Amino acid sequence: MSLGALLFDVDGTLADTEPQGHLPAYNRAFEDFGLDWRWTPELYRRLLRVSGGRERIHHYIEHFDPSLGHHDAAIDDDAAGWVRELHQRKTHHFRSRLERGEIPLRPGVARLIAEAGDAGVPVAIVTNASRPTLEPFLTHALGPALVRHIALCVCGDEIEHKKPAPDLYREACRRLDCAPERCVTIEDSAVGVTAATGAGVASIVTVNDDTRRQRFDDAVLVLDSLGEPGRPAERLRMAADYDFDHVTLALVRAVSDAWQERSSRRG
Repeated sequence: MSLGALLFDVDGTLADTEPQGHLPAYNRAFEDFGLDWRWTPELYRRLLRVSGGRERIHHYIEHFDPSLGHHDAAIDDDAAGWVRELHQRKTHHFRSRLERGEIPLRPGVARLIAEAGDAGVPVAIVTNASRPTLEPFLTHALGPALVRHIALCVCGDEIEHKKPAPDLYREACRRLDCAPERCVTIEDSAVGVTAATGAGVASIVTVNDDTRRQRFDDAVLVLDSLGEPGRPAERLRMAADYDFDHVTLALVRAVSDAWQERSSRRG
């Protein structure tokens, strides 16, 4: 048994992109379009239950009945096209925040990616985000020193069904030519864990303010972060007894070994 690949979600996992990036970018895009919408953190937390940015905007229009102002006719004529333009404007503001260094990586992320890459373990990104949204994150948040360790990115606009469907993880395993039970993913949400588990991939969860109260029954570990030496991760739930104070590649290997043994027993 061996660890085949280390997978990472992006939003909320690699960085707190939702409160520090996406939410303010949405609100700036609404201002640009002359809309009186303003998504609060509480409302946005509810909207995050809908996977995908364009899908989230559609859901808001359909279920919250906001004022559309002078955009009524454009939405009636081509709602998908109008939402696409609004989302593109939001992506512009998100990119600007990345370029200004306003979305730092979460604790332990850079260390674990570098450790896996240096050890020859393939590292992949598996995200509901679109490729145009992901690319500036790779450039400005991860940077070239970490991006060189990324073997593969699978994005939400490349498959039919986003998380919580297992399609993204299945596609990542297919492209990596790696059995799902040999992969471990770092996620932050119940949606992500559901997707990973459905594909047969083990999950380590690092919660954030938006996901801390969610249920993670299928996760192997639930922590407040990956932690750093001298800055231990808080253990919120463990499916087994692991001895650690921060997430290292050795811990990920131990999780992988246990997951593979469990998978083989299940047949």
